[in-house]
Amino acid sequence: MNFPAELKYTRTHEWVNMLDDTTALVGITDFAQSELGDLVFINLPTVGTSVVRGTPLCDAESVKAVSDINAPVSGEVAEVNEELLDAPEKLNEDPYGAWIAKIENITDFTDLLDAAAYQALTEEA
Repeated sequence: MNFPAELKYTRTHEWVNMLDDTTALVGITDFAQSELGDLVFINLPTVGTSVVRGTPLCDAESVKAVSDINAPVSGEVAEVNEELLDAPEKLNEDPYGAWIAKIENITDFTDLLDAAAYQALTEEA
């Protein structure tokens, strides 16, 4: 498993890459994609939508099931990675390169874990 030190993580297996104090890219972790299995579809969030930390941001369908992907921060969806519409498998191939959404005007990013704490969490699973 890969746990990039520059990212922050949630207990529900999303990652956050803070671009500045109020903007971040978000996606799913290597652990999450391995648990989900081969992804076949992602229902991306709508640009302009307000999101609340800990609530569903979007959902992804794998060969196993449909799973919610939670918002790791509160803010507004500024951009989505439309490449994932045609190639959701990019989340399996490169989970830290294939971001899902850019969130801006972030107001809540509490309870995020650093890489060491997240790695420990996954080892307990």
